Amino acid sequence: MVDHKLSRMNARHASIDPDLVDVAELAESDIAQTFEVMDALAEWQEASRLLAEISARYMRLNETDMRAIRMIMRAQQRGEIVTPKDIARDVGISSASTTKLVDRLVDGGHLTRTAHPSDRRTTRIRVTESTRRSARATVGRQHARRFAAASAMTSDERDTLIRFFEAMTRADAPQGDLVDPSDGAAH
Repeated sequence: MVDHKLSRMNARHASIDPDLVDVAELAESDIAQTFEVMDALAEWQEASRLLAEISARYMRLNETDMRAIRMIMRAQQRGEIVTPKDIARDVGISSASTTKLVDRLVDGGHLTRTAHPSDRRTTRIRVTESTRRSARATVGRQHARRFAAASAMTSDERDTLIRFFEAMTRADAPQGDLVDPSDGAAH
């Protein structure tokens, strides 16, 4: 078992590109633990992706549909009126795509379209009660389990995780070399 773990660690260490990652100042134990963090993060991302996929299949929706429904549900919880323009802006799709999305979700019994109470030029979009219940039974339970996991940690542990996820968000934000692959300069 120890030989397998050591062999795996050596293989990973060899996979580090020294032009991109400076590990010269890190102890082997720090490198190994960093790989454990990356493995745990990848496992969580896969579990989260799989659960989202299962939820979408259960509700017979695609990812864009799910994003729109989540956005509308959040707005409804805040007492806000949602229009097709709000959906297009939040989900990041064109007005034509929004029309098709809303039509499809209305036809599927997930949304309702009614007259806007104060603007005759647009419509009010709402999530149906049956879709709200289905989303609560799937995505809502997922969020409750995540909240329970985070609340079970100490304040210091949560602060560490917050810093970690903020750093990961900055690391994953599009940067020059990702936006323009022809820019071969290391950042």
